[in-house]
Amino acid sequence: MNQEYIIEVSNVKKYFRETKALDDVSISFERGKIHGIIGRNGSGKTVLLKCICGLTPVTSGAVLVDGKRVGKDVEIPKNIGALIEHPGFIREYSGLANLKFLAGLTGKIDTEKLSELMESVELDPKSRKKVSRYSLGMQQRLGIAQAIMDDPDILILDEPTNGLDNRGVGWFREMLLKKKEEGKTVLIASHNSADIELLCDTVCEMDAGKILH
Repeated sequence: MNQEYIIEVSNVKKYFRETKALDDVSISFERGKIHGIIGRNGSGKTVLLKCICGLTPVTSGAVLVDGKRVGKDVEIPKNIGALIEHPGFIREYSGLANLKFLAGLTGKIDTEKLSELMESVELDPKSRKKVSRYSLGMQQRLGIAQAIMDDPDILILDEPTNGLDNRGVGWFREMLLKKKEEGKTVLIASHNSADIELLCDTVCEMDAGKILH
């Protein structure tokens, strides 16, 4: 492993039956930077992120996260916080109750810190509103909260500004730049090239399961 890179993807192919979702993808991401992946829907961005997180096994090739091969040395890397597609929240619970449930799985964070976390993403921890009644933007903020709650070394975010208003987008950008200052590595996939270009140290484009540049 090259110590400079925290994520290394080598010759990865991914098939879903006859459909090729990733076509011999090789790319590496340096630690401590914000990296962007752009591409239209169906380009392979989300599948690549799922392979890095260990949520989807590769058909061939290898993914290394911090020197450990995903699916072999480790099933799901523990130093990753992710927001990919729709977070699996319990819709009849409040936002805080959902975060408490997730925190109970690791025991790393107490209720007071969870309340502070919700306030940091501009949600009210005292609200009893069920997640089923959350707007898309509120669900996205809660999804970002669950991604950052364990203070992971790596943040992987798929279309993170979906549903956020202008104020939410501004807050999100500030939060990511702060994470970078803290030495975190961030990987963002989006079809919104403006967001990506403002935030990212590196940008690559995907289409038809391939890295174009």
